[in-house]
Amino acid sequence: MSLTSEQIIEILIGSNFWRQDQKVGIERRGYIKRLSSLAQEGMAVTIVGPRRSGKSTIMNQVIDRLIKKGIPKENTLHVNFEDPRFYGELNPSFMSKLFDAYTEYLKPRGKTYIFLDEVQNVKGWEKFVRFLVDQQKHEIYLTRSSSKLLSKELGTLLTGRHLDLTIYPLSFGEFLSFKGISTGDQLDLLGQKTKIRRMLAKYMQWGGFPAVVLGRNKEKILLNYMGDILGRDIIERFNIMKVDGLKALCKYYMTNTASLISFNSIKGFLNMPIDTIERFSEYLNTAFLFFYLKRFSYSLKEQEKNPRKVFCIDTGLRNVVSVGFSEDKGKVLENIVFLKFLQGGSDIYYWKDKQGYEVDFVVVKKGKASSVCQVSYNVTEARTRSRETNSLIRALRFFDLEEGAIITENEEMEETVGGFRIKYIPIWKFLIDL
Repeated sequence: MSLTSEQIIEILIGSNFWRQDQKVGIERRGYIKRLSSLAQEGMAVTIVGPRRSGKSTIMNQVIDRLIKKGIPKENTLHVNFEDPRFYGELNPSFMSKLFDAYTEYLKPRGKTYIFLDEVQNVKGWEKFVRFLVDQQKHEIYLTRSSSKLLSKELGTLLTGRHLDLTIYPLSFGEFLSFKGISTGDQLDLLGQKTKIRRMLAKYMQWGGFPAVVLGRNKEKILLNYMGDILGRDIIERFNIMKVDGLKALCKYYMTNTASLISFNSIKGFLNMPIDTIERFSEYLNTAFLFFYLKRFSYSLKEQEKNPRKVFCIDTGLRNVVSVGFSEDKGKVLENIVFLKFLQGGSDIYYWKDKQGYEVDFVVVKKGKASSVCQVSYNVTEARTRSRETNSLIRALRFFDLEEGAIITENEEMEETVGGFRIKYIPIWKFLIDL
């Protein structure tokens, strides 16, 4: 039996601000500011990112700000399409019925602010959203826990009518804010150096998912997240039959985080066809679980055929699925540096020459390398320091750059080697741009 308009409103009351306040959590100001800027363009704003990264909470934070600025509560509508009470109803006609019920019961006047959470659960949702966008009377926000499919869907019917923003788990700066440590004043940060380094150890171990940062049973939460991502965003979405194969590949990537991988080597290790590995790897990327860093080359063909480095969206997820966190701190550190670049929107690669010298990250701007950096947990041993600096200098010569960086656990200094300036930067300073 279809829901009546009255039943729809009864469901919506629980997730809207009309009669009661909603949980808004700790405000993530950077994202709120960027969303506000995007919303001024008169297009739908699509918010994508991994499950449980805080997309729905950020939506509530936007609504809360609007209401505090004087927008009537009745002019806001928040719909969570993962609410089980909507199951069996999710089609375009239901979206029209829901919106009609909203306008009938709430009677909004003027511009309305519409927030559609996990909208991909509604088959054919794009047509209704386009209808709303074309009316030019609404400010529309959409969320989705899948990246490329959303972009493909939007490209068909919302071309030129949407702007995108990706939400990630907490950066280290946000993590400190959630822990009550101010990151706005440099003197204050330097005065809390010991405390910040202690927080960094927790960030490396448990990652940046908001509920994990604030919760107690962190391991259980993370394992539940892993099950949800694999189950709802991949297995159900793509009708996966070889579930054990998908889970084996996922664990392989977790165990080999920040390492070079190739489908051929995985084929032999997991006894899995290459086309299946390639397809599953794409699904894992679409769900924001893993990212694959290409080797730098001026030839696109060379980039595609070389092994890639695999990185995980969250070190907490990686640590509960993999083993040996304490033994792999260098890999975890490198993953965190990757996430910093990812969150900043940098175009990055790894670099390796024919002699086997390798640099962890090359930042490219306008087709040209702008900086290179190594990541090494500990460089106190002369052999380790020599290995890192020699590779860095080879890359600096290749890219015609004068200085490079080595990101470490604690080391902070500068030295000149072979005419090149090498900066050693403690990871905590790198992560908060101090």
